[in-house]
Amino acid sequence: MTSATAGGTAPVPPARTRKSVTGTRRAVVALFLLPALVLLGALVVYPIGYSVVRSFYDQQGDGFAGFDNYKALFTDDGIRTALKNNIIWVVFAPSVATALGLVFAVLTERVRWGTAFKLVVFMPMAISMLAAGIIFRLVYDQDPDKGVANAVWVGVHDTFAPSSAFPKAHPGRQSPLVADKGGFVTRDPVHTGQSVALPLVGVAPDVMPDSAGRAVQAATDPGRVTGTAWQDFTRGKGVGTLGRVDPGELGYSGMRIEAVKDGEVVDSAKAGADGTFSLSAKADGARLRLPASNFAEPYNGVDWLGPSLVTPAIIGSYVWMWAGFAMVLIAAGLAGVPRELLEAARVDGANEWQVFRRVTVPLLAPVLAVVAVTLMINVLKVFDLVFIIAPGSSQDDANVLALELYRKGFSEGRPGVASAIAVFLLLLVIPVMAFNVRRLRREVRR
Repeated sequence: MTSATAGGTAPVPPARTRKSVTGTRRAVVALFLLPALVLLGALVVYPIGYSVVRSFYDQQGDGFAGFDNYKALFTDDGIRTALKNNIIWVVFAPSVATALGLVFAVLTERVRWGTAFKLVVFMPMAISMLAAGIIFRLVYDQDPDKGVANAVWVGVHDTFAPSSAFPKAHPGRQSPLVADKGGFVTRDPVHTGQSVALPLVGVAPDVMPDSAGRAVQAATDPGRVTGTAWQDFTRGKGVGTLGRVDPGELGYSGMRIEAVKDGEVVDSAKAGADGTFSLSAKADGARLRLPASNFAEPYNGVDWLGPSLVTPAIIGSYVWMWAGFAMVLIAAGLAGVPRELLEAARVDGANEWQVFRRVTVPLLAPVLAVVAVTLMINVLKVFDLVFIIAPGSSQDDANVLALELYRKGFSEGRPGVASAIAVFLLLLVIPVMAFNVRRLRREVRR
């Protein structure tokens, strides 16, 4: 087309068709995308569509149920418990994992062995949810001899409050002791210059404490009350006398003895390795009491997988797995933070906590949001850990939506309700995914 004449308007050039950068035709592009689109439709679109349709049908699948299956989401006790637990998961699990990841990323940035530490923290990500569930089922075992958590907890407890070595001890036949508020007390008062025998039975010799030695009859003392507390296990003619210390019998080492007058403790002592004890003249006319603390059952730890703690315990195992994931992403974001800003804050007089709170965290806010949102999506679908770790007795208390979907669909034979739960989970995930995608696009534009 010729150029415009003087004083005239310039002609509009003809529109050009947009071509592919690589020169590839659209038909070829569509042909290459077809297998991916077919797989996407078969593995994603069709299951979603079928679940939506199936959620409106009854148990048999041949009768239209309307919104009855969706009503069950808010009326069924199991589903309501699962929904409540899912809220707890969404609030706490991503928050704790992200916070730990932030702390690990910041602290390991300055240490020489930071890379090795990050590798160790990230290693649980290489373990499947099934394997992690089996590991933590053993960690949370109630028996301190099997469960690591209770072994540590019991060890700490017994350091400050040692357990009794004689939980099964009790008076035998013709004993001077009678039951009293979980412990035992002598029937009659004792007096100075008297050696009191306090025989007990019920503790096997092989479970007696290592400090227990051979019992001896305590010598009398005119100004004191003495005695012996021992395991009077010999029986029968020729093998020992009932109520008397015999060779081979063991003393109750560490047994606490109290002298009680008018309901008040006037003196107390602990038995030695040979079971002997000695009380001052204050015990004259008092009754001797073996308090209940001597016979307390051994501390058996915490019921981690009981109804009240099972959900926090499982969340702990999830954090153990995913804190490393959060740490790696946050550490990558931290590497991109301009060091000039941090140094400028320090020059202005800010301490390390102020630099962390007012500079580092705000600059990492986009990364922290992506990590937290990603973990929220992940916890909405959590199934394996709850199914494996929670025992049958408390699985109802640890229930989550993904597990309830499985139970409704396969254990209870209610596929309509299971499909409604699946659609409900999808509706919960979509807004979180949309938020994440929008934030990622915003970051790309920057």
